[in-house]
This record gives sequence, C-alpha cells and structure tokens, in this order.
Amino acid sequence: MKNKAPRKKRAAVPAEAVAGAEQSAPDLGAEAHRFSQTRSARSAEILEDYTELIADLMEEHGEARITDIARCLGVTHPTAAKAVARLKREGLVTSRPYRGVFLTEAGAAMAERVRVRHRIVIEFLKAIGVPAEIAAVDAEGIEHYVSDATLAAFSDFVRSAPEV
Repeated sequence: MKNKAPRKKRAAVPAEAVAGAEQSAPDLGAEAHRFSQTRSARSAEILEDYTELIADLMEEHGEARITDIARCLGVTHPTAAKAVARLKREGLVTSRPYRGVFLTEAGAAMAERVRVRHRIVIEFLKAIGVPAEIAAVDAEGIEHYVSDATLAAFSDFVRSAPEV
C-alpha cells in the first residue's frame, strides 16, 4: 500500500467573488467560435508553412525535394512526406516519382499570401520597437493567427509610423 500525500484544502471563495463571476460569465457561443477559429488557424499553419517553404525551395532549386523540406523544417522524412500527402489532398502541391514537389496555382497563391502576412507582421513588430531578429521569430507564429482586420491595422500603423 502506497502512502498518499494528504490532500490540500481548497481556499474558500468569497460569496461576492462568485456573485461577480456570474455577472461576467463569458458568452459560451462566442467563446466556442473563437476556439474554433484558433483550431482552424493551427490546422492551416502547417499547410502555410509548407507551401511557403516549397515556394522558397522552388525559387532556389527549381523544385522542392521532401528531403530538403524535412531538413529545413527540422522534421523527419516521414513527417514531411505525410504533410506533403496532405498538401496533395488539399490540391496545393503535385509531385512525381523520383522528382520533387511543386506548388499548384492554389499552393502558390497560399505561399504568396503567407509571405505578405509575414512581411507585414515583421514590419509592425519592428515599428513598435521589437528587434529585427526577434520580430522574425515572433512573426512565424503570429502570421497564422492574426485576422485580416488586425493585419490591415498593422499595415496602416506601419505606413503611418515615422521612420526610426
């Protein structure tokens, strides 16, 4: 028989705190919608990262090999192959045996859209004082989650900000 540590007593929550919480209860429908949007952005993030990288590799080498994709993203070959299979199902890439991976028109459009978002986020972060190297790293995550309205506000801010 294992010795169990005694359970800690929970602190009592004052009644007024509970009453206040009832008044400010979140709108569960709106919250569920926000969570859904975030899950969707996470799902799209992988597709966007892969299409952006494939576009870069195509520009540099004329094609993107799964080996190069895996190396650049720091993932295993099977992981990259699985992601490329998903890109094919989504109609974003094509590939041929013993050849590389190529973006379709839809894939190229996605890659360009992601590049534009990426540039805007980096410029915004730099405009508010974030060092360039940190802005580049942070933009990798932010670019996938920011709404079009927020992105437009970032862009407007950058255009109106004084040169530093």
